[in-house]
Amino acid sequence: MTATSEARASKALARPTLAMLPKVSDNLSFLYADICRIVQTDTGVCAEVAAGAGNVHRVQIPTASLACLLLGPGTSISSPAMATFMRHGTTVVCCGSGGILHYGSMVPESRTTAWLDRQVRAYADDKARMAVARRMYEMRFGEEVEEGVGIERLRALEGQRMKALYRGLANKHRVKPFKRSYDPADWDGQNPVNKALSAGNAALYGVVYSVIAHLGCSPALGFVHAGKQRSFVYDIADLYKAQTTIPLAFSLHDAENPEGRARTRLRTDLRLYKMIPRMVREIQVLLDPSLEDEDEDDGSETTSSRWRVVDLWDPTSGAVSGGVNYAGKGD
Repeated sequence: MTATSEARASKALARPTLAMLPKVSDNLSFLYADICRIVQTDTGVCAEVAAGAGNVHRVQIPTASLACLLLGPGTSISSPAMATFMRHGTTVVCCGSGGILHYGSMVPESRTTAWLDRQVRAYADDKARMAVARRMYEMRFGEEVEEGVGIERLRALEGQRMKALYRGLANKHRVKPFKRSYDPADWDGQNPVNKALSAGNAALYGVVYSVIAHLGCSPALGFVHAGKQRSFVYDIADLYKAQTTIPLAFSLHDAENPEGRARTRLRTDLRLYKMIPRMVREIQVLLDPSLEDEDEDDGSETTSSRWRVVDLWDPTSGAVSGGVNYAGKGD
């Protein structure tokens, strides 16, 4: 084989084809990497890790079936490797240790806008927005809300539930009296529970932000929260605080370093309970309740739709295929 043919073969191996594409159900995978260099080789993308004495250990990364790559501290990535991820439709996120905190993300241009479309439509219509807010409450507290209940009543119900939760955990851990407060100007003056809760919530926001970025939704278009660039992030994070950050914070009421312990424990809990796939699924259900009884997938796109060049807006059917000549025979 000549050098030219070898170069062509290597280039072909790195280029995705329709036959190589996985099913949507196989595409729900979030990979976290840190303290490594991610590079493009002749056979694909791999992570290089120093193995001592000048040796490098390489681990192949399955780009064709990877939905989202989380780059933690100490990680670098080459431009050819990044290009391969973009061609395969993989979202790349720069994050903190263990996947918490969110510094930025790159979403492939081939990523569908289906979930963003659903979010915008629900956000722009007050009735639909109220329905999403109601589903959020039901998801958080496990009880149905009557159709006519307004947003003021939902806020009151949430306040009652949170007060009861704080009171119960304070009694359990013998932390009395407890009042939730967050004052960045007087961080050192706060009690350990508030420090742990603030640090844990910040970490949770980062994880939620990464999931929202992968789905292609807007972090700014919230349904309960409004006016901030992370309003939707706050909405989704609230679904999990009662199960994660709040009980964790109270358990650290006598810790010497409650902030650090909260972030470490949260990373462990997220791995243990596989929270990220659950977040993906529940955001989908919030925006499209008809999916609740269907088989789980990452909702990114169907195999056929991801190869449509672009959709055209239609006020009746919602969208029709682009790249098609719609002129009639007599036109």
